[in-house]
Amino acid sequence: MQIKDQIVLITGGARGLGLAISKALLREKARIVVNYLSSEQSAKQLEQEYPEQVFCAQADVTNADQIKALFIAAKQHFGSPISAVVNNALVHFEFNGDARPDLTSLTAEHLQSQFNGAVQAALNTTQAALEDMKKQQFGRIINIGTNLVQNPVVPYHDYTAAKAALLAFTRTSAHELGQYGINVNMLSGGLLQTTDASKATPDAVFDLIAASTPLRRVTTPEEFADAVLMFLSPFSRAVTGQNLIVDGGLVKG
Repeated sequence: MQIKDQIVLITGGARGLGLAISKALLREKARIVVNYLSSEQSAKQLEQEYPEQVFCAQADVTNADQIKALFIAAKQHFGSPISAVVNNALVHFEFNGDARPDLTSLTAEHLQSQFNGAVQAALNTTQAALEDMKKQQFGRIINIGTNLVQNPVVPYHDYTAAKAALLAFTRTSAHELGQYGINVNMLSGGLLQTTDASKATPDAVFDLIAASTPLRRVTTPEEFADAVLMFLSPFSRAVTGQNLIVDGGLVKG
């Protein structure tokens, strides 16, 4: 299915990386469902600018009932079900190495919060999407990960552990759902310049990352969003269960 023929849900799609993904999909003429929790103004602005392509819906991705209601509302709005999901929403996190919990202060609550925001959220959207995707014998699910799993240069224990679990869930889901024409993949970025989550990162860190990459620059949200398009396009129809690292070549997968 061509991107322009798809209805794509982007969780956290009204700010940061999610907004860049939303705009990339709009450029490709897809219809999109912009999920938000608190970024109502930004979501509504997209809806006003692209009334034929955008449906925005508030929902907590960790709440299964709210996500089910979102899928129903989107299907009613567009007259067709969601065909692709980008699990992008990031729950309560900031890339601030000085403020992160180290092993002496890390708690089970830190880990559980990030697990809920990554794995439980992906489970909720996947389960809500399955019935219609199976009927269509088509679906694309893209989970957003991190290159910190492969290269934990800053030990964000809670965030990285949750994304590692999400990678495992991506691969087991791909194994189970491939028979229905549903592809499940992960895109893992490095530190992006700049999103709400990375605005607390000092410029010196960005400079160090840029100097360490083959491309000699830090990846932007817009560049990362373009990689999302690859996994949604027909060109990746035989690709599933994979983790593509999009960080300018800093980390080798």
